[in-house]
Amino acid sequence: MKLHEAEARELLRRAGLPVPDGEVATTPAAARATAERLFASGAKQVVIKAQVLVGGRGKAGGVKLAATAEEAEKIAAQILALTIKDLPVRRVLVAPAAEILREIYLSALIDRSSRGILLMASAAGGMEIEEVAAKDPTAIIRENAHPHAGLLPFQARRLGLRIGARGDLLKQFVAIATGLVRVARESDADLVEVNPLAVVPAPELPGGERLVCLDAKVTIDDSALERHPELEAWRDEDSEDPIDREAREMGIAYIRLDGSIGCMVNGAGLAMTTLDLVTRAGGTPANFLDIGGGARADKVAAAMRIILADKGVKAILVNIFGGITRGDEVARGLIEARGQQERTVPMVVRIVGTNAKEAAELLTAGGFATATSLDEAAEKAVALAAGGAQ
Repeated sequence: MKLHEAEARELLRRAGLPVPDGEVATTPAAARATAERLFASGAKQVVIKAQVLVGGRGKAGGVKLAATAEEAEKIAAQILALTIKDLPVRRVLVAPAAEILREIYLSALIDRSSRGILLMASAAGGMEIEEVAAKDPTAIIRENAHPHAGLLPFQARRLGLRIGARGDLLKQFVAIATGLVRVARESDADLVEVNPLAVVPAPELPGGERLVCLDAKVTIDDSALERHPELEAWRDEDSEDPIDREAREMGIAYIRLDGSIGCMVNGAGLAMTTLDLVTRAGGTPANFLDIGGGARADKVAAAMRIILADKGVKAILVNIFGGITRGDEVARGLIEARGQQERTVPMVVRIVGTNAKEAAELLTAGGFATATSLDEAAEKAVALAAGGAQ
């Protein structure tokens, strides 16, 4: 689950990291009120940012500066009327504009190769990290956090020194880098990114400079959201694919792929095996879909709707091993789903295990194509997809 910039900044603020003032507004009048408060606090300009979970907000007119509260109100009205990459702008972040001396990139992310949290930093902040890597891979500095203790102070100092931080600025960098790892661990985040981590003037400090987290991007592991109901409340349903949302609400594990054979399976391991065998038979899976154990007819019907919502699906392979899941319940769900579906797609069904005999009788009566082995089912599904929808 991705967080909006405003929520990501709030997560960092709660962890004690330096984040500028600012508030979210849903109306032009609210944006004006926030701008008036910021100007009264000494801001010379304010920035109004569209809160949508897509890149390129600035190019689409979703990020603008205002020099007065009146101007902030007008700009907020313009931005709130936008639709950026098919997403309506419902909220804007109003914050003081910063005087940036230079920009740093810093992120904490899950690194599967080391099975832990990886810190990445670059003196080339303000740019997409992929662009930096393409131009100069040596510009990205990496440091693996300790699996239990987090990012150790000497690691943070080493990271900061390699991107040019010195003196008091280095001390600030160490605190922010260790804080990012702490946020990632405590919130079960896949990614906590600050870009830019800006160096701004601070005459009151010994070095005359201060680090501020100007923009933040956070992605939370969906599987961990039960532990974080306060983060779940920040979910933006506008940015979700309606099909992904239905799958989540029904408790169906679903990932869309780019193939032509829709797959409905119970059990993650069996689902992966099914995808492998479809590929070996010469087909291309259109999705990973696990209806889980004990799925009843209504869940099976919902899974079928989800599969058929992908217009690229030309055939469907249902592969069910009945343990907790009853084969006859799955068969009833398939019959129900076929009666509701808006388009006809050829289907092959393999059901073994609990109540498989009853399932076979229901499927035969319903005119479904069946298979006794997974290899046979995969081969039939590939042949049906090659023949196209009927």
